[in-house]
Order: sequence, then structure tokens, then C-alpha cells
Amino acid sequence: MPTVQNGDVALRYATAGEGPTIVFVNDVGFGAWYWSYLQPAIAGPDETVVWDPRGTGDSGAPDGPYAIETLVEDLATVISAVDTRRVHLVGAGLGGAIAFEYARRNDNVASLALLGTAAGDAVDAERLAALAAPLDEPDALRESLSGGFKPGVPEEHPETIERIVGWRAEDDADPDGHAAQRAAWIEADLPDRYEVTTPALVVSADADRIVDPDATARLAADLPRGEHRRVDGGHLFPVSESQVVGDELRAWLDEQTDNRLE
Repeated sequence: MPTVQNGDVALRYATAGEGPTIVFVNDVGFGAWYWSYLQPAIAGPDETVVWDPRGTGDSGAPDGPYAIETLVEDLATVISAVDTRRVHLVGAGLGGAIAFEYARRNDNVASLALLGTAAGDAVDAERLAALAAPLDEPDALRESLSGGFKPGVPEEHPETIERIVGWRAEDDADPDGHAAQRAAWIEADLPDRYEVTTPALVVSADADRIVDPDATARLAADLPRGEHRRVDGGHLFPVSESQVVGDELRAWLDEQTDNRLE
């Protein structure tokens, strides 16, 4: 897979398909595997881009803490590498905050989809930290997932959980990398929301124990062109509810035809 440099940090990314460009931006600590269920649900006549933010996968992992501005620069570097004039951004958790800040500072964003995202003061930092685990300890990786899903989901899907544990061991941030990324989100206040006039789909989950779903709904209300959806699930609903979210996202992207790159 190709890499691109932002200063001293190499960022790994992968593209698939042709057409309007959709860039996915990961939640805290998760590698590109995070989109393994959602990306196929919306793939079609589009170019999709997944990448490993600094600290995850094959990307560089400098010492933290990281600043949201640095992660926005990383996203900008990846977007420049895929050479597109207009881009649709899909961000989860921290990735939504990064996408929001990128859209606030740049005019090449055709649409935003923010999944389980809110300002840092609406994030339960302790529960977010509990998602981290040593990458060489499968039991710890498995147990750490429990706070991200709606109660009962891991027990109902043991084979999927084991698959995710394997992916995490290969691609996720280690506890230090998780802490470095986590700091960026906790400090993010998402200011000047009225400046982001990009059409935005904002999705919250009813059982999210890491981000207050009401704060996610308020983010949608504060955006001039924001629309809100609430779905079933915990914080990792883009994984557990990928079919529902994929249907919503596919319909949303189709509605943005006038804004999409031909």
C-alpha cells in the first residue's frame, strides 16, 4: 500500500474504485480495519480511501500527545496524495472531529458524515481510554471492546469479535498511541460551527457510553446544513450497525449529487 509523508511521519493509505472520492477518518486508536464492514456497504461508483492515522497500523508513531491540528494536517496530506478536487469525508469519533476541522479550514469538501462525534467535553475520557489494550494480549483486546458495543452484542457475535481482535493486533494503536490520539479529541472544542456550511449528516447511537448522543445531536443542530439521525448501538455502531449506517450513508451521498465531482 502507498504511503505519503507529512514531515517525518509516513502515512499509509489505500484507495479502491473510481469516481467521487470518499475519505474515511478513523476513531481513536483504530486502524483502517475499522471500515471493513461499512466501506463495502457504500462502495460502488466512487473512489474510497482508508488510511492509518499516525500511531496506527503501518503509519509512523511519533511520541504524543497529538494535537487536532496535526491530525488535520495528516488528513490534508492524504487528500493531496489522492489528487482530488472535491472530497466527501466520513469520520467516526475523533475522525469526525478531524473531518469537521478540515472542512472548517478548507473549501474542497462536498459533504460531511460525522458518526458518534462531539466536542471533547462530551466525551467520557475514562471509558474512551478503556478501549485501549496491549496489542500482544488477545484477551485484553477482546475485553476492551465490551465498552464500545451495546451490551450483549459481543456475546451474540463471538466469531466477529475474534476476527476484530486479530485485526486490532495487526493494525491498532498501542496504549501509548491510543493515549496520544485520545488527547487530541479531549482537547477538541469544535469552535465556530456556523462556519461549516458543508452539508453534514450527523449520526448518534442511543446506547453510546463514550460520547453523549445528545451532544452529537446538538452538533447537528448547530451546523447550518446539518441533519441528524439516531440509530441503535453503542459507540462502535459503524462496526456493529454497518448495514443500517451504510444504507443511511449511501442515501445521503446520493442526495449530494449536485455537489459531487463528476
